[in-house]
Amino acid sequence: MATAKQLITRIEAGEFDGVFGRLYAHDAAVIETQRKRYIQTIQEFEECFGEGRDLRIYSAPGRTELGGNHTDHNNGVVMAAGVNLDIIAVVSKNDNNVINFKSKGFGRIDGIDLNRLEPVESEASHSAALIRGVAAGVAKVGGKVGGFDAFSTSDVLRGSGLSSSAAFEVVVGAILRGEYNNGDETLLSQVELAKIGQYAENVFFGKPCGLMDQTASAVGGVVAIDFADTDRPMVEGIGLDLRAEGYALCILDSGADHADLTAEYAAITGELKAVSGYFGKSYLRDVPEQEFLAALPAVRKAAGDRGVLRAFHFYAENQRAADEADALRTGNFERFLALVRASGRSSALYLQNVIPTGQTVRQELMVTIALCERLLAGRGAVRVHGGGFGGTAQAFVPLDALAYFKAETEAVLGAGSCHVAAIRPVGGVRLG
Repeated sequence: MATAKQLITRIEAGEFDGVFGRLYAHDAAVIETQRKRYIQTIQEFEECFGEGRDLRIYSAPGRTELGGNHTDHNNGVVMAAGVNLDIIAVVSKNDNNVINFKSKGFGRIDGIDLNRLEPVESEASHSAALIRGVAAGVAKVGGKVGGFDAFSTSDVLRGSGLSSSAAFEVVVGAILRGEYNNGDETLLSQVELAKIGQYAENVFFGKPCGLMDQTASAVGGVVAIDFADTDRPMVEGIGLDLRAEGYALCILDSGADHADLTAEYAAITGELKAVSGYFGKSYLRDVPEQEFLAALPAVRKAAGDRGVLRAFHFYAENQRAADEADALRTGNFERFLALVRASGRSSALYLQNVIPTGQTVRQELMVTIALCERLLAGRGAVRVHGGGFGGTAQAFVPLDALAYFKAETEAVLGAGSCHVAAIRPVGGVRLG
């Protein structure tokens, strides 16, 4: 631990430059930007919670989904990666057994009483529910919890498809692991932090998400995840150097109104559950595809045609995600790109998570995808990113076309709408 003055002195002296290079980029300008960001966050902690405190710093990344669109909540296979956009939190323990949390740009959350570790109805759909839910999840697996004050800043934009909520859950879990459980990764492994984050979001926040977002944020790097056993998901790290392949990863903000889309996401889960339920199973992963195909007439009646189309997507996408991992393992990046393009087509046609239900006039995400396909002209790949509907597109752009691609997309979508991201090799961590 260190005081604010001591931490700032160390940052200014360059002691954190190696860590910053690993988390963000080995670039002098990027490292200098992060120095200023961290120092400012430390100063804002003191303005918010007082001077002279012993402090630590935590970070958790946003994530990008590389493959397996909406497969995780049916115990499927996904490909994902942590990115170099993150939430950082300056933290100091308190003796009040409450958590007080201020996120820059948002309201301050005070008095999350850790004597009450059950859902609070008035907190549903708010960040307070995630904090209480993570604490409850840590306690549930036998970990210790305790009070702390935290000030955070984030460049994981809300509604960006990079999952700011997962990064928030993971950073809260990392704080409780570091401050009250001696950093014990045997009890609270990176995967366990991910499961705790999902528990908080499902049970306390009220969103029926899968486990991919939290796992990618907690673990970092490129990961292939098989959720056949959700208690013990198989997580495999896979090497990928995009720059060496001649590509950049771009996340494009479609400019859609980021309204609450929980009902749209829940409909996907509900309709797929109606399909699996016809066969007496909880998850489509447990229903053989041939059995599904043989019963199509009856399944259409039981689950409706959109549910059936979404099931077609699941079966193909589940295999595609496994094939994408294999393509990267064997160094076949062109095959990987072809699979990404097929994933985007399936998401739009069968999963139908590009255009919000019933919307005709405003179809920002589909326009974004069409624009990217035109600009890429058969090179690279573009697909819906993450949950879909009102969010972002993901594009793999050849480096020799990156400047042109960024300029042309931002001319249509607005300045700053094309985010060039890098893969971050580590997940939720304590820095100092």
